[in-house]
Amino acid sequence: MTLPATSHYDRLIARAQTLPPAVCAIAHPCDEPSLSAALEARDLNLLRPVLVGPEHKIRATAEQFGLDLGDTRIVDAPHSHAAAATAVCLVRAGEAALLMKGSLHTDELMREVVARDTGLRTGRRISHVFIMEVPTYPEPLFITDAAINIFPDLETKADIIRNVIDLHIGLGLGEPRVAILSAVEQVTPTIPGTIDAAALCKMADRGQIQGGVLDGPLALDNAISPEAARIKGIRSPVAGVAQVLVVPDLEAGNMLAKNLTFLANAEAAGIVLGARVPIILTSRADSPRTRLASCAVAAIYAHYLAQQQALPLA
Repeated sequence: MTLPATSHYDRLIARAQTLPPAVCAIAHPCDEPSLSAALEARDLNLLRPVLVGPEHKIRATAEQFGLDLGDTRIVDAPHSHAAAATAVCLVRAGEAALLMKGSLHTDELMREVVARDTGLRTGRRISHVFIMEVPTYPEPLFITDAAINIFPDLETKADIIRNVIDLHIGLGLGEPRVAILSAVEQVTPTIPGTIDAAALCKMADRGQIQGGVLDGPLALDNAISPEAARIKGIRSPVAGVAQVLVVPDLEAGNMLAKNLTFLANAEAAGIVLGARVPIILTSRADSPRTRLASCAVAAIYAHYLAQQQALPLA
């Protein structure tokens, strides 16, 4: 089955369908939304799921909602904590190139991901990116970090930006225009985020952050509205045409993403970066299409990482 490529998400899904499906360990897919998303992604050739959790619950859910498990591999685990640990172990063992959250709390999964000796840490800080399809914006809008780092310091923000730049390039979208958001566009000592924004831009000038074009601090209006940037006299390759919005903290990012979702009819696919593999971190409120877009983004990026590191996909 191939979907028509008429929107940002449709194009990402269509592109992912051209790639060999990567193996994805899905932790505790014991409700209809998570299990049906995994199986639909399988049927669309986006990924090859390995279902990790209580086998009787997975089979009962499939039977209750008329879902066809087919020959999909199931790895039995007695409860959600064990499912998270086992799914991470499959990734560490090279049996999966993707990790996906099922019907368990995000904290349960991420606790196993960040475990010092048994998790999936790398030299980068782990961060989250929303890839948003906003009806009134001409291209995908990336928002980071709205789900993992609560009050990131300067070095964490630098890794958040490095992660999202790598993702934007890995999805084939080219060098991103990155706006570092604040309430104002002037560097203001009483607003610490503006100091961080200025420092991050200088870090990019010095080659400490590479691959993207950075500008900040920028208020939201002059980051995404050419008219607002013109009125305020802001001239930069980012102002008014940003592709990535870096928020000052998790609360600001979460409110921005939900504002766009519930007031502007946007959709928000999500992915966690900075671990050994991309992590699909969906919400119970996500639509089936958004879940598929998250799978597509992770699948495309997993192939990119495998090529960069000359590693086989599981």
